[in-house]
Amino acid sequence: MKQLAPLVQREWLQHRFGWSVLMLAPTALALLLTSFGQLQFDAEDLNDRLPTSMALATLAGGVAFHFVIMWLTALIIVTGLARRDHGDRSIEFWLSLPTGHARSLAVPLGVHLLLAPAAALLVGLVSGILVSVVLVTRVSSFGTWLALPWGGLLIAGLSIAARLAVGLVLATLWLSPLIALTVLMTAWLRRWGLVVLAVGLGVGSQVLEKLLGRPLLAEVLGTLFRNAGKSFNGQDGSGVVVENFSDFESLLVLVPSWAVEDSAQSIAVLASPLLVGALLFAAGCFALLVQWRQRGAGVAG
Repeated sequence: MKQLAPLVQREWLQHRFGWSVLMLAPTALALLLTSFGQLQFDAEDLNDRLPTSMALATLAGGVAFHFVIMWLTALIIVTGLARRDHGDRSIEFWLSLPTGHARSLAVPLGVHLLLAPAAALLVGLVSGILVSVVLVTRVSSFGTWLALPWGGLLIAGLSIAARLAVGLVLATLWLSPLIALTVLMTAWLRRWGLVVLAVGLGVGSQVLEKLLGRPLLAEVLGTLFRNAGKSFNGQDGSGVVVENFSDFESLLVLVPSWAVEDSAQSIAVLASPLLVGALLFAAGCFALLVQWRQRGAGVAG
């Protein structure tokens, strides 16, 4: 772990400005909109449950929005990580550490794909709290905001964040062959890697359909994406159902149990031969990446 710490720290610091903007800009924008934007509610909506429901919505929305932005950005960034290390001479730093090529490749990928989106979940939770202050104060009063059932709200918010964190890990596993292949292709072919990959997948799918009579490659890719989606939504897409909202805190009580049950359903989908094949394929691509770095390919950029 001591050997990995400098790698994680350097990768985090290298992108700290961009990540800070991605994490804080949505919060600033939301605060501006809720502070100066016009709020309209029907008379029947203005009841005792509204402040609590607004607080829960801002917590869930803040967590989800920040996570989606950071995760999509991370997926874009990682495609060029291997090539970047040669282009900006980062390879010299990695080689100066006694960690080996495999770890110097795995750590940046892990920081971008897992650590940064996980940090965005916590930032989103704090953002939701700040936005809820503005919303509830404008609709009612600051005293009403202080009187909200914050014990249940925070537990619900943390449960939603934890559910997304589990989904992040599972979705990364399902998408690992595509991620690893994309990184490998951009390492080999630079900007042309994405073009060659897209064309190769399209042509390969057509060829297999002609040879086998079915679009096998397209079916495999479709299943990978569907299972990645199920990582966040559970196998049967179940959600929290409350029949009686007379006591809104009943919804808060159900959120943690929903998060556990829905996570269990997503984890159950992992028991698939397709995932084993996907992970083996991703491992093969990663091994080729390590070999590419060991040969010093593209050191000149």
